[in-house]
This record gives sequence, C-alpha cells and structure tokens, in this order.
Amino acid sequence: MKIEILGSGCKKCTNLAADVEQVATDMALDFSIEKVTDMAAILDYGVMSTPAIVIDGTVITAGNVPSKAEIQQLLNDK
Repeated sequence: MKIEILGSGCKKCTNLAADVEQVATDMALDFSIEKVTDMAAILDYGVMSTPAIVIDGTVITAGNVPSKAEIQQLLNDK
C-alpha cells in the first residue's frame, strides 16, 4: 500500500503523516509513506485544501486531519 500525505509541510501535515504511519504500523500493514510538498503535484490530484491522504493513487481525505480512529477505518476500507 502506498500512502502519500499531501501538504505544505506545516504542523498539521507533519502530525497527520506521523499519525498515519503509527496507525499503519500498529495494524501491521505492508505500506510505504511519502510526504508530497510540491504544489504542482498536489494540484495534479485535484486537491485544493491540504492536508490530504492519498492511498494507492486515490484521494481519501482532503482539508482535514482525521483522528487516529478515523485513519484506522480509512485504512481498513482499503
């Protein structure tokens, strides 16, 4: 599973990346995580509001920071 965190590198984006990594590790998922800060790349996904989570090329959330429980549910759905 490829997980991308889209954002400018702000505190929200950094915290979201850490939370996603922790939840995915706790769930023993086979994943890689990448932080995407390039605005052109973010816009290529059609994301206008960050932070955003992209899983295997599909935008899952944008413009908010989900709780760890919500992140777990999102990862379970994938």
